[in-house]
Amino acid sequence: MSTPTDRTRPGHTAAGTDAAAGTDTAATVDAWLAAYTEADARSRRTAVASLWHPEGRLVEPPLDAAGHDGIDGLAVAVQSQFAGCRFRRTSELDEHHGTARYEWELVAADGSVVLAGEDIARLDADGRLVEVVGFFGRPAGLA
Repeated sequence: MSTPTDRTRPGHTAAGTDAAAGTDTAATVDAWLAAYTEADARSRRTAVASLWHPEGRLVEPPLDAAGHDGIDGLAVAVQSQFAGCRFRRTSELDEHHGTARYEWELVAADGSVVLAGEDIARLDADGRLVEVVGFFGRPAGLA
């Protein structure tokens, strides 16, 4: 399968597909964001097991988790703090060499944005998440 390349930025793919690995990174990221706030424990654990490398690591400003059990536990903790909220990706993926970045929002049931940020995700050759490092908000501009 051939993937269009963004000619303005060599090494970047336009559609969130890592041409070298043949994986659909956008689909993996979107499935993870949906699973992160999945209330059904069995469905969430199944998603974590299929989307994450067994030794994967999820790092958010106040939290750090590793392995399927740790990542699932972090999702439960986030859900307890932000009950009824859902993540959504708000940008295209910017990706190269198995690493992608994207922006997201955490949205309440009424549609209001509770939190926004950016993630940097690394994937293995099989398209599973190896590490996701999240940041809240945008970096401050230079003075």
